[in-house]
Amino acid sequence: MDNCDWCNLSEEDKQFKVYESKSWSVFLSDEQDYIGRCILVLKRHCNSLSELTDGEWDELRNLVCKVEICLKTVLGATLCNWSCLMNNFYKELEPNPHLHIHVRPRYEKPVMFNGNTYTDSEYGHHYALHKSGEISAKDKEEVFILLKEWLNR
Repeated sequence: MDNCDWCNLSEEDKQFKVYESKSWSVFLSDEQDYIGRCILVLKRHCNSLSELTDGEWDELRNLVCKVEICLKTVLGATLCNWSCLMNNFYKELEPNPHLHIHVRPRYEKPVMFNGNTYTDSEYGHHYALHKSGEISAKDKEEVFILLKEWLNR
């Protein structure tokens, strides 16, 4: 669709794609408030979960398993929070939702990268909507490489 950001990603937008299947793309999120946070985006324009085909549902289930195992193996995540809220699309005068799903890995123990420590201060509680504590660009690049290597092996 012409007026959909997810349908019209630039090459710069695609630089943090860690995995691609037939129907879905997985990106390391720009927002790394939870280290390893990813977004699964349906490749076709679709407004809601209820419009997924059986094949897309099957693929999503397999991706949920694959991404969770990856985050637990590579980063030591204890669990993952999955959300498909779509609320921001409906703040627009002409809503044009595109199905995507956020995964926020949650950590009981701190994650260490390059001498930096990342702590999940809300562990055991609902994730924070506006959590501070972005990771460094160097650490984000390293997380990207590790996730991409694991998911594409």
